Amino acid sequence: MNNKIKYIIALLLIVFSTGLIAQENDLSISKAIEKTLKNNYGIIISKSDVEIAKINNNWGTAGRLPTIGFNATSANNQELLNKTKSNIISGGIGLNWTIFNGFRVNLTKDKLAKLESLAKGRSAVVVENTIQDIIMSYYNILLQKERLEVLNNVMILSKDRYDYEQTRYEIGGSGTYNVLLAKNIYLNDKASYLNQEVIVRNAVRNLNFLLGEDPNITWTFTEEFNSDTTEYILGDLLDKMLGSNQILQNQYVNLLLQKDEINIQRGALYPRLRLSAGVDNSYSWIKPDALPENYNEALTPYGNVTLSYDIYTGGNRKDAIDIAKINEQITQVETEEMKHSLTNQLFNEYDVYNLRKVLLNVANESLEAAEMNLQIADEKFKSGAINSFNYRDIQLSYLNSALNQLQSIYNLIYANTTLTRLTGGFLNE
Repeated sequence: MNNKIKYIIALLLIVFSTGLIAQENDLSISKAIEKTLKNNYGIIISKSDVEIAKINNNWGTAGRLPTIGFNATSANNQELLNKTKSNIISGGIGLNWTIFNGFRVNLTKDKLAKLESLAKGRSAVVVENTIQDIIMSYYNILLQKERLEVLNNVMILSKDRYDYEQTRYEIGGSGTYNVLLAKNIYLNDKASYLNQEVIVRNAVRNLNFLLGEDPNITWTFTEEFNSDTTEYILGDLLDKMLGSNQILQNQYVNLLLQKDEINIQRGALYPRLRLSAGVDNSYSWIKPDALPENYNEALTPYGNVTLSYDIYTGGNRKDAIDIAKINEQITQVETEEMKHSLTNQLFNEYDVYNLRKVLLNVANESLEAAEMNLQIADEKFKSGAINSFNYRDIQLSYLNSALNQLQSIYNLIYANTTLTRLTGGFLNE
């Protein structure tokens, strides 16, 4: 009785652990994106860039806070002719603070905040591109698996034909030529199938690289290989792109940075006010030859205010302002160019998306006709109504139609994700 209980428990543990392993290896699109955001190398590096910009965005870097320093020296001398020895020890602590510097402190702090925002925007672009890569890599695996299934079906048909010709040959109904031809076709189809198996494994490894996972990990892909055929309105897509496209948003930040640079350069036209304060302490010892030692100690606090202004700098300040204005104009033109370029790209991708929807419908109809034609051809071949070459042509026509239909699905998925990325859909979701 005890052995039976142990056996049942062991069996349950095996079944339970197997179920856990299968569950852990399940991979959906959302889970793949989650893993990517955590492990992808490019995203990790972009997050580090954001962290650096965040650290730099503080009032100390902008120059608002004072600096405090300490110094200490010890000077030892010996005069050989008069045989005099001396030692002077001095030390001090001082504070230096720029009270006013032409509003540069506030402008620099604002610039640092925009640089942090720009770093986040650039990181967001990396995230967007990586998410699209993950989605397309995921569906590429499904595409290659579907292609593998099609090639497997064709290989099975070729094997059946080869077996059929061999059987006919054995009973005297077929010649050696037909048997060898059928065998050669079967072996070619088998080679295509084996090559496709390697393509599937490589596609999985490429996905694992994006996920930051071990190359040997295998997954059970839970998504179906089909495409979304949403009807988009071009005007809505254009509004979303102008308001949410991350590359364009980053360019807007660049434009604001150039405007700030003009004000920063104008700060050189103002005077500068600095405060310095501290305390110095010195101790000296002098011992002349044949004379008593002499000691001296001093403690000197100080506080100074300095107002400075550059009356003439050879026109450098004006030149710096003019250059900043030109750079701002250049950035403005670049912004308009980017808007125009993205608008053109959106229009093109919108047309491509609609075209690929139509092509998918055509591919579906073509596949249906090819499948029906293949069934009819199989019956005609076995009845002798068509020869081996006709049957092979029909078989290849089915293969091309099936592969074209699968590629049409993948192309539509790619067009859809491109529209989503252009309109900032990934980040909004």
